[in-house]
Amino acid sequence: MLPGLAAAAAAHRCSWSSLCRLRLRCRAAACGSSDLQEWQNLVTFGSFSNIVPCCTLNQVKSYSTNVQKEGQGSQTHKMEKVPSFDEAAENIGAELKAPLIKQEPLQVRVKAVLKKREYGPKYTQNNFITGVRAMNEFCLKSSDLEQLRKIRRRSPHEDTESFTVYLRSDVEAKSLEVWGSPEALAREKKLRKEAEIEYRERLFRNQKVLREYREFLGNTKPRSRTTSVFFKGPGKVVMVAICINGLNCFFKFLAWIYTGSASMFSEAIHSLSDTCNQALLALGISKSVQTPDPTHPYGFSNMRYIASLISGVGIFMMGAGLSWYHGVMGLLNPQPIESLLWAYCILAGSLVSEGATLLVAVNELRRSARAKGMSLYKYVMESRDPSTNVILLEDTAAVLGVTIAATCMGLTSITGNPLYDSLGSLGVGTLLGVVSAFLIYTNTEALLGRSIQPEQVQRLTELLENDPSVRAIHDVKATDLGLGKVRFKAEVDFDGRVVTRSYLEKQDFDQMLQEIQEVKTPEELETFMLKHGENIIDTLGAEVDRLEKELKKRNPEVRHVDLEIL
Repeated sequence: MLPGLAAAAAAHRCSWSSLCRLRLRCRAAACGSSDLQEWQNLVTFGSFSNIVPCCTLNQVKSYSTNVQKEGQGSQTHKMEKVPSFDEAAENIGAELKAPLIKQEPLQVRVKAVLKKREYGPKYTQNNFITGVRAMNEFCLKSSDLEQLRKIRRRSPHEDTESFTVYLRSDVEAKSLEVWGSPEALAREKKLRKEAEIEYRERLFRNQKVLREYREFLGNTKPRSRTTSVFFKGPGKVVMVAICINGLNCFFKFLAWIYTGSASMFSEAIHSLSDTCNQALLALGISKSVQTPDPTHPYGFSNMRYIASLISGVGIFMMGAGLSWYHGVMGLLNPQPIESLLWAYCILAGSLVSEGATLLVAVNELRRSARAKGMSLYKYVMESRDPSTNVILLEDTAAVLGVTIAATCMGLTSITGNPLYDSLGSLGVGTLLGVVSAFLIYTNTEALLGRSIQPEQVQRLTELLENDPSVRAIHDVKATDLGLGKVRFKAEVDFDGRVVTRSYLEKQDFDQMLQEIQEVKTPEELETFMLKHGENIIDTLGAEVDRLEKELKKRNPEVRHVDLEIL
């Protein structure tokens, strides 16, 4: 029996060694390298009590032989039960699986996501249009619109707070109901377009006949705005200059015909060019006060700069060009000069009249510069009032030109040399060339879109930045449109919290809390957010309108304000 028992024990020892190595591999995943080495040593030296857990040691017991002598030759063998290899393996496997069974189950939370809507490249179902546009574009009558849904929206115009609009989808459906098909609607549009063109042509013919009738019988209407501009301000200066320069031109040509002086010819040409240019300025002034129309939404104020630019070109070509030509011809072919007495008298009268016109222009420019808070020099250099600016420069050149012509004619009379007279003609031509170059440069700068004064831009920017609903101002552009009109544009970063708070201050909180408590599903949440989101956007638009009105109120020269939301 003993050899069999020894063999069984050896078999169990090998099995336990294999199980321990298996368990060693499982524990190695959770232990360090030093712990792994210790486990290997324990298995090698057979210390099973250190590697077998306590709960297993109670079931694994070693066998022993108890020999009691109750007499000679009698022995009693006692052996405790040893568990089998399969039972021990199941016990160890149960312990290895125990931590996994005790772990809490995984909880997966599904996130509610609102389905994204595809609107396509063209979506007009939420567009609003006005009644006038509905009748013009869809050929409807006012009675047709009475049957449609009416929506009150904020008005984009300053004189009204709100106005009525219609859903474009409703208008389109109504037009199809009235006309039957898109083809029939297109035919009706074409017919109305042709009728409109015919009406405009007939109106033009009627206006032409009316003008002829007024010219024949006389116009009894009150004085128009266009006529009144010539009795004050730059218009008055221009009309005075036309009258004086016209008389000067006539007498200078008489003096040139009588004397044959090149300098007198240059002065006559100078006065003629001034008269023509000032007539052009008068045309520009009359056009600049016209009411804006759909073709020119910002008006015609730039016509003054255009007229001044053409005037500068005319001075250069007519005045400077002819003066240089006559001066060069006098140098190449000098001619004797007749008595200059009448020429001196005419130049003296011209000096007085040109000086009077110059004084009128200077007074007008001083008054305008004082109103703008600028110096006279800066006001002239920036060409803030192009018409008066032209008169000032032309009259200054005229006074200097008379002085040059009189001096050169006096030298010719004293020395008898006609070359001095020709040099005087070249000097007057050079003076006119400088004036024309200055006018061309300043008016071109104005037509390109010149910014207003930096101090004024800073004042407008600070007004916006001091408002609590504005975080920052970017890309500020303030352009002078002429006639004291300014267009202001800026990118505005609004504070969404302040805008939302201004909306919430006008709401019933109890009702809003009740609506929030009733929200249970994503669809109800979407409805709630769409309702208040649209109202907040309207509040933001109202904030933009408020800032634009505030800018125009505090700065009357600002006529057009474009605030773009970042």
